Amino acid sequence: MATDINRFAAIIAHCKEYGFIFPSSEIYDGLAAVYDYGQWGSELKKNIKDYWWKSMTQLHENIVGIDAAIFMHPTTWKASGHVDNFSDPMIDNKDSNKRYRVDHLLEAKADSLEKEGHEDQAEILLKEMDTLLAANDFDGLKRLIEQYKITCTVSGTGNWTEVRQFNLMFSTQIGSVSDEASEIYLRPETAQGIFVNFLNVQKTGRMKIPFGIAQIGKAFRNEIVARQFIFRMREFEQMEMQFFVRPGTQKEWYERWKEQRMQWHLSLGIPADKYRFHDHVKLAHYADAACDIEYNFPIGFKEVEGIHSRTDFDLKSHQEYSKKKMQYFDNDIDEATGKPYGNYIPYVIETSIGLDRTVLMVLSEAYEEQDLSTEDRKDSRVVLKFPPKLAPIKLAILPLVKKDGLPEIARSIMDTCKPHFRCFYEEKDTIGKRYRRMDAIGTPFCITVDHQTKEDNTVTIRYRDTMLQERIAISEILTIVQSAL
Repeated sequence: MATDINRFAAIIAHCKEYGFIFPSSEIYDGLAAVYDYGQWGSELKKNIKDYWWKSMTQLHENIVGIDAAIFMHPTTWKASGHVDNFSDPMIDNKDSNKRYRVDHLLEAKADSLEKEGHEDQAEILLKEMDTLLAANDFDGLKRLIEQYKITCTVSGTGNWTEVRQFNLMFSTQIGSVSDEASEIYLRPETAQGIFVNFLNVQKTGRMKIPFGIAQIGKAFRNEIVARQFIFRMREFEQMEMQFFVRPGTQKEWYERWKEQRMQWHLSLGIPADKYRFHDHVKLAHYADAACDIEYNFPIGFKEVEGIHSRTDFDLKSHQEYSKKKMQYFDNDIDEATGKPYGNYIPYVIETSIGLDRTVLMVLSEAYEEQDLSTEDRKDSRVVLKFPPKLAPIKLAILPLVKKDGLPEIARSIMDTCKPHFRCFYEEKDTIGKRYRRMDAIGTPFCITVDHQTKEDNTVTIRYRDTMLQERIAISEILTIVQSAL
């Protein structure tokens, strides 16, 4: 079986081979840190989106969704703090001219120390890094790099520049004539589209606090060192929900949403010991509390979702820059005063989950290499054990042979089932090879139509995880699959 690093490489190769994820523009040698989702990857991604959207909007009476534009007025990003604060400490190697994120260099060193059996040193290094980052101590960060003799992977030297900040937003021009064009940004997060629409949604939806606004959308960050497959990309997708609450209640709601979001992750069928909370040492300029939900990827524990108590920073800042009131009138009675709470700017609890990281998490958890060898023969398979509700294909319908009326029966079953869930029909190759292909893309059920089907209207159903097979009536297929979903 693969080690963790080898396992990660195997997952990446599997995604390419079986139509989940391809390097973007591959015929032109690709574009670094940009990927395309193939036929089964796009289905998996959509299923995750639908599951999140349903859990956030349909199952909550006080949360609604929007779809805001990617382009926004440039003052939006001044108000949000991204123009002044959205940057990472970077360092350049003078010999290779290669630029690195400082935290990535130090994390990589910690990883190597841990692999060498120096877990204590790795932990000390990471704690020192967190402290220096929290203090914006760039001189200290450079000294730490020098202390641990960290070198450039290209030049092999430690000839470093000073550490400096680098803004991560992509800028572009809007307007048909360059002289009249103005600079705007590709949004680095989807949250601001929610904040600028706070009053529009609250008034038209007659929303009463506490309430939330959810959104799924693309975001863009000019990562200098994008790495680890789809874990860190320059173009990615977020699933965010901003929950507006009465000032003074934010800590209670923060804890409540931490619990709810962890329960959502566990509902994916992933064991609790694969997750952990990581509290932020350095808080963002808008937050009074923040943590990450981390999953134990083959590359270690990494952030999948962030939960942040954003205070009233965003709405207050947009009110200041736009000169438009962003207040809410609360006519509920304050028990302390006996009077309505009146006008205030709401506080916000944010849940922000990376869709691409969630895809990678689901793939990492599902991927399994199995040795099925016996004394008589060698055999193995690669299977993706997706939860049926997330699997790209729910049911494969396979006629045993391409004659004797079996394809016609199989097509009839396909026509019955495909309005209800995604089905796949295939009649090429032996049934064993077809089973293996379906295992490799995570199809939970396979139906084989054979000559007995013509006699008694039964088929063989094969279960992906156990590989067990049994005869069932054609009329039972829909019920069995739907019950699993």
